[in-house]
Amino acid sequence: MNKFAERLTELRKEKDISQTELAKQLNISVACINRWEKNLRVPNIDSLILLCKYFSCSADYMLGLED
Repeated sequence: MNKFAERLTELRKEKDISQTELAKQLNISVACINRWEKNLRVPNIDSLILLCKYFSCSADYMLGLED
């Protein structure tokens, strides 16, 4: 699992929300969230920004460039 997939899963679970709830909050498909967490796809820049704002973290953190 790459750092992005790990961090997304970790942050989602820390907030205690399902993939369905996260998808609803960000107006993204559940399949998309699922693919990101399974490391089958990576988000585009707009989706990465949405995720960072939602989880109040930096893109560097989400991408595994900083701890």
